[in-house]
Amino acid sequence: MNNFKRLLFLLVFFAPVALNAATTYTSTWASVDKHNASPEWFRDAKFGIYFHWGVYSVPAYGSEWYPRNMYNKSGNSSEYQHHVATYGDPFTSWPYHYFILGAKNKAGDSVKFAPKLKSAGGNFDPDEWAALFDSAGAKFAGPVAEHHDGFSDWDSKVNEWNAVSKGPKLDLASLFATAIRAKGMKFMMSMHHAWNFTGYWVYPPTSYTDTSLQKLYGQMDTAKEYQLWNDKLKEIIDNYQPDLIWQDLYLSRIPVSRRLQFLAYYYNKAIDWGKEVVTTSKDGFDTNCAVSDYERGGPAGITYPYWLTDDAVSSSTWCYTSGMGYYSTTQMLHSLIDRVSKNGNMLLDIAPMADGSIPQAQKTILLGMGDWLRKFGESIYSTRAWIIYGQGPTKAGGGSFTAPLTGTNKDFRFTRAKDTSTLYAICLGWPGNDSTVKIDSVTSSRFAANGVYLLSDTAGKYIQMSSFTQSSKGISFKTPSTKPYTALAYAFKITSSRTVAIKQTTLVPGKIVPTESGAVYYNKMPLSSIKIFKDLAGIEVYSLQGQKITRYMFNKTVTADDIKNLQKSISHQAYYVKYIPR
Repeated sequence: MNNFKRLLFLLVFFAPVALNAATTYTSTWASVDKHNASPEWFRDAKFGIYFHWGVYSVPAYGSEWYPRNMYNKSGNSSEYQHHVATYGDPFTSWPYHYFILGAKNKAGDSVKFAPKLKSAGGNFDPDEWAALFDSAGAKFAGPVAEHHDGFSDWDSKVNEWNAVSKGPKLDLASLFATAIRAKGMKFMMSMHHAWNFTGYWVYPPTSYTDTSLQKLYGQMDTAKEYQLWNDKLKEIIDNYQPDLIWQDLYLSRIPVSRRLQFLAYYYNKAIDWGKEVVTTSKDGFDTNCAVSDYERGGPAGITYPYWLTDDAVSSSTWCYTSGMGYYSTTQMLHSLIDRVSKNGNMLLDIAPMADGSIPQAQKTILLGMGDWLRKFGESIYSTRAWIIYGQGPTKAGGGSFTAPLTGTNKDFRFTRAKDTSTLYAICLGWPGNDSTVKIDSVTSSRFAANGVYLLSDTAGKYIQMSSFTQSSKGISFKTPSTKPYTALAYAFKITSSRTVAIKQTTLVPGKIVPTESGAVYYNKMPLSSIKIFKDLAGIEVYSLQGQKITRYMFNKTVTADDIKNLQKSISHQAYYVKYIPR
């Protein structure tokens, strides 16, 4: 591509751009990697909600992959059989886009994705949805803005298959953005469109000559598909200013140059808006510029950098299907606690019905989680992972697609206050009345405690535990003679008089300046700094403006290789380091 063509392409992709638009980020990894992938608000939030709700919700059969599987004639899939029996042959008389345009099924009933607002006599109320998410304790929320099927839920000018032009005739994204932000939550949009033209329609529907249908079914030529991929992202950025854009699998099938254009554009727009934004992915972005997502799972232990899991209230589907089963509230809550203890957030999917109503079983799960978080959220929100994530017989995680956790009264998960003055030990069951509780992990060398309190079921109130002792073998205390309340988990607050804070000091280029509670490093960290770290559990790295860049934990004596790895990981030229003592 010559320079003129390259300039023309950039002008087309980014136009219109305000004269004072930010140009901090360019389309290179070196540039976008300077973005703070997990800003403070995201690491404080812990819990988000999104929802698979769209055209694929109408058949309410199989899963959200119904559009794909209804064409699997060669494999005689259950979706194909169901479609032929209920609607007609998908290849000749009843293609997928009829769910968008509207048609009659074999019973003579009209079928169409066309939810109506309650104010218009329907069952859909985005304000009620947002109120439910808020009551559930979510701090960010938003829709699957486009799934693999190619239907956009926003007012798109680049894709005529959208919720304003067809189907509901509503700008669903705008309705959700307004309702969710009105409740004080961050607004996210999830995009799954990379797979639309890179393999989703593996059982080919009819090969269309109509250019509009080619767009829906991912049948345009590759160059046009790549451009449309970028154009859709640019639209949601410009029109809805999402705080978080979540992307599904197969981003790696999109050219690197396209991915970098998206990242640079989004991050520059965020500067224009004056806010910090998050991008997540399962593949295709590196962990310096974006948050890695584990689908239905998470790591087995504390993992850095900060990560996310997307999970669902059902084990069998992400969208509503008739007769779908559900996990329990306990499983969802215990999984959230486990993931937070390992330095992650959880994004939970619910599955509204096509008409815009949310099944009561799903509401029950969300409200149960919200009830616990409203009372005991001090131990979750705005906390950070400790030196170890927990102790007990029940293990969870180890990658994607691992079952939700149901813990026992022998299982503890740990979180800590940002200033390290408080440690939370969350027991996943009641330890017993008048019982001596021993937590081996909380040794005096790891956390010098001076008291233990059970969080009351009234937020902000505490019940002091008796017979408190601590030694090199752990901590011990006694529970009350009668259980003070019933809950899905019990959070114990362990206090300490020792805190560690950043101490500002004069920067001297190339010089290490040890301080009482930290050190300042300019440029790269010299290997001679190993001796400074020998008694540390970890460090937190901050920019010169006081913004946290990342956190590293050492579960062993620090070696030269550890320092070399830190040098590779920290691209900032100047930064503060906060000590986390053992």
